Amino acid sequence: MSLLAIDIGTTHIKAGLFKQDGELLQLAIYQNKSYQNEQGYFYYKPDEIWDTVTKAIKHVTTSQNENVSCIGITSMAESGLVIDSETGSFRSEVIPWFDRRTERISSQIEKEVNPLEHFQKTGLRNNYKHGLAKLLWLKQHNSDALRGAKWLSTSDFIAYMLTGKMGTDYTLAARTFSFRIDQKNWDVPWIRHFGLHESLFPEARPSGTKVGEIASDDFDKIGLKKGIPVAVSGHDHICAALAVGAVKPGFVSDSVGTAETLVGAFNERALTLKDYESGLNFGCHALPNTFFWMGAIQSSGGSVEWLRDLLSTDVLSYEDIVAVLDETPKHPTGILYYPYLAGSGSPYADSNAKGAFIGLTSRHGKGDLIRALLEGTAYEFEHMKQAVESYGIAKISKIFAAGGGTKNHHWMQIKADVSNCSLTIPSIQEATLLGAAIIAGLGCGIYKDEKEIARTLSRDKGVEIIPNEENHLKYRKLFEDGYLPLQKPLRSFYQKEW
Repeated sequence: MSLLAIDIGTTHIKAGLFKQDGELLQLAIYQNKSYQNEQGYFYYKPDEIWDTVTKAIKHVTTSQNENVSCIGITSMAESGLVIDSETGSFRSEVIPWFDRRTERISSQIEKEVNPLEHFQKTGLRNNYKHGLAKLLWLKQHNSDALRGAKWLSTSDFIAYMLTGKMGTDYTLAARTFSFRIDQKNWDVPWIRHFGLHESLFPEARPSGTKVGEIASDDFDKIGLKKGIPVAVSGHDHICAALAVGAVKPGFVSDSVGTAETLVGAFNERALTLKDYESGLNFGCHALPNTFFWMGAIQSSGGSVEWLRDLLSTDVLSYEDIVAVLDETPKHPTGILYYPYLAGSGSPYADSNAKGAFIGLTSRHGKGDLIRALLEGTAYEFEHMKQAVESYGIAKISKIFAAGGGTKNHHWMQIKADVSNCSLTIPSIQEATLLGAAIIAGLGCGIYKDEKEIARTLSRDKGVEIIPNEENHLKYRKLFEDGYLPLQKPLRSFYQKEW
């Protein structure tokens, strides 16, 4: 028996087939193509996403003589669409988390909210990314768009296409800004305050709970038998954190992708003023009776992608980047890079923040720019780490790094040197997919309890990256005397309208 996982990410759609012991049997990766219209709005085409998902499923199931016991679906958060509740037809495109069409709507929501009170209900601060802002934007531009409709995250959407049933999990429901993590239900008065109805939102359940079953024999052609249970496993970063073992207090997952996310777990409790002041986000974990805290660098791998496109007439491959870094001195550049190409995240979330290089001279070359960019993301990582510890949320004792960025050993060494903390890079190939599979397996009864999944995941040791003490001392001075104090005037400058 095997477990199938599907991951709808910002740039890729993946499917993975796993043995019950966590061994990856087969992997499929396809591009998730986004579009931009004349107004500059980004979107995905739902039919294209579905076609790609079915292609990926067929690739992994038909190449293995395995019976699928359950399916778990994970995805980027704050991305979704509206569909007709009766017919399932698309009422909107898939609006991604990074699209900024909702900034004006978000400013209007800000006037209606008590920030601390709502944070204690939802674990979030108001942001243009959230599902509520997207729904209000759709209503503003088409008054009929929401009538008889449902808002589905991309995970929920794929679950619906497979089962004909609509449902979501707590981790994705919370990213609408309309779900109470303290009560684990939709905030009906808040939803109605904006002229919406709670029926817009699907039933929310614990992560990995069965939404439905494969609905038709028609799915035989992609290797899925009628009756296989399908679950929404939830937020991609939470799935990855579970897979790498970052589920104990002080154990942290660092997921390094287009955006970079730091995630930790703690026992469920009421959120406090200190939690709010930390600038972090909080939510229901995929594990029972557990919350997570989360901080994000909006443009971590995104900064690398941006720079590699600029530095070459052809696309500079990631192998080329590593080769350039191999020839670049392995010590601090002295250049300060602020990775705010899409605004900044925790601990000082600011959609108006702008990226910057400071300290360039004519002697600096391509390798110095690339290394400085990696250093800047590491400084921002350290800033988040210090906020977690200084606000008493957790004392970080172990960091597990996962995602595409871990393939760049220069980047991982820089992160260790800046933070003066060793990093463990698990040998797990696809942490997010594995986490989605495991969570679905727990929710659908494949695994007996949390102890069994802990034993399943405990064999992996990974590679340890040890910090260089000499480099750390130099980085600490650059961080404390340069990176932290200089970002304040930069942020202040871009609060003005130009």
